[in-house]
Amino acid sequence: MAIEYAVIAGGCFWCTEAVFKDVIGVESVTSVYTGGTVPHPSYKQACTGETGHAEAIRVGFDPARLSYGELLDISFATHDPTQLNRQGNDIGTQYRSAVFYTTPEQKQAAEAAIQRVQADYSSPIVTTLEPLGEWYPAEDYHQDYWQGEGQQNRYCLAVIPPKLQKLHKRYAAKSKSQQA
Repeated sequence: MAIEYAVIAGGCFWCTEAVFKDVIGVESVTSVYTGGTVPHPSYKQACTGETGHAEAIRVGFDPARLSYGELLDISFATHDPTQLNRQGNDIGTQYRSAVFYTTPEQKQAAEAAIQRVQADYSSPIVTTLEPLGEWYPAEDYHQDYWQGEGQQNRYCLAVIPPKLQKLHKRYAAKSKSQQA
């Protein structure tokens, strides 16, 4: 099995990680900082918005089970790509909607995914397409957050279940928990 990688941002990485951990064909999800100028930023630095980094996830996936386009469609279905530099109450460029592509094919697939999702919204899609530069894993306590501390975090309890419901409603056949 050849694993491919996608790096996407759609708000808080705790929330996007929780969604993609439940997607069939996803082999790994790592919360990362990318798209900025400060090497090895800390969470505290990234939260200021001054590093230019987005809270993103690096998704390792099996393309035989989940295409890159499907992965992007799921991302767009589980966050609001019309909100500029925010998701809900999380405000700042670190919470932007973005696809960080590594090849011309990924960029083209992202452009096609944006065209597909635009039909679902009356407002324009503001997701940025950015070439993937350096990325930095977030601190250990951010990894697998929903499975641990996130279950006690009020913010996560308010935001993550609705995202998972969107996944389960629209992509039940792609959800690990719906197949169990």
